Amino acid sequence: MPSRVQQDGVKLQMMTLPSRIHLPVPIVLLALGLSLLPPAALAQQPQTPPQQQKPADDSAGPDTDTGTIILKKKKETDDSNTPPPAPAAPVEPKVKNPNNETYSIRVDVPIVNLDVNVILDKTHQFVPGLKAPNFLVLEDGVPQQVQSVRMAQAPITAVMLLEFAANSYYFIQDMQNASFSFFQTLRPEDYIAVITYDLRTHILTDFTNDKNVVGGALSSLMIPGFSDTNLFDALYETLDRTSRIEGRKYIILIGTGRDTFSRITLDKILAKVKATQNVTIFTIGTGALVREMVDARGGMGSIARLDYLQADNQMKTFARMTGGLSFNPMFQGALPDVFAQINDSIRNQYVLTYRPTNNKNDGSYRRIQVKLVDNEGHPLQMQDEKHKPLKYSVVARDGYRAKNEVE
Repeated sequence: MPSRVQQDGVKLQMMTLPSRIHLPVPIVLLALGLSLLPPAALAQQPQTPPQQQKPADDSAGPDTDTGTIILKKKKETDDSNTPPPAPAAPVEPKVKNPNNETYSIRVDVPIVNLDVNVILDKTHQFVPGLKAPNFLVLEDGVPQQVQSVRMAQAPITAVMLLEFAANSYYFIQDMQNASFSFFQTLRPEDYIAVITYDLRTHILTDFTNDKNVVGGALSSLMIPGFSDTNLFDALYETLDRTSRIEGRKYIILIGTGRDTFSRITLDKILAKVKATQNVTIFTIGTGALVREMVDARGGMGSIARLDYLQADNQMKTFARMTGGLSFNPMFQGALPDVFAQINDSIRNQYVLTYRPTNNKNDGSYRRIQVKLVDNEGHPLQMQDEKHKPLKYSVVARDGYRAKNEVE
């Protein structure tokens, strides 16, 4: 404290010196600076002549020595006081839409491919050369615009569904004759499966193009097992198996058409036939000659007669619903002609493509009717070389079931 008072006194004395005494300014400032430094700082001051020291800046305050001081450049900033950078904004995907919005549109336009056969009634020959304007397609009574018509001739994938039950030797013989007649019309690229039914369904061979395997399966039909003919169960199971195969399939059903003990009713099998797509059924009745002979002698009662008439009607219904043909040959000599017609119908056909006017996916059943017309829309008339009219039949399935929205 005395030193501080003394320093203040010195300062006051220096400030009250008479004007006639003039001290050099550097000496006064040097004295003030040295008087204000602590003793430790004075010990560390370098001994320099007073005339070589620069005047101290009053605004800087007293000089102190606290060690080496590193001053940062003005360009550098203190990271400790700098707030963290803001998170980067997510990069939005570039889209072509100027409004930066994307839209998804799903259009489900149904297309119907319809297999159609045109066969002469007398000769059972396929009628070629028809064009798209010659076909009039009615879906639930509404005309449809046929977009394209093409001819198709390809290998077949078919199932021979044979009735093999212990009922009558004549029925079994007719079945074997018909199955061997169809076997002889097969080509190397055709795929055939053989299934028999009585009380149960028996798969003799799966789909194969080896004719030796198919012939061996047919030759093994020697002794039948049960006398029941569960046609509905066998047909339902066969339709279920063929529905898992891609493309067009055919079922050659050879039997009497009678059903005795099936768990499936007639209504259920008809619904199954309607719901199964891309399957055409051809039916060949057996025992027509024996039934005619027994009925002529009065040996067949009214109940049995009605039973067989109902069986014939069921066979025709299966074929008509799927666009196939139904036959009930009386003699074995008619079988080559029957299977020639079936082969013409299977291997040669028209494929019609159109977009239905009713494009709702409601799962409803759409009925189809196909007619032939001329350029003016009138029914098409066919004539032979002698200008005699020819009768013909247009064979196509009677409808299809539309898809549901969940499919």
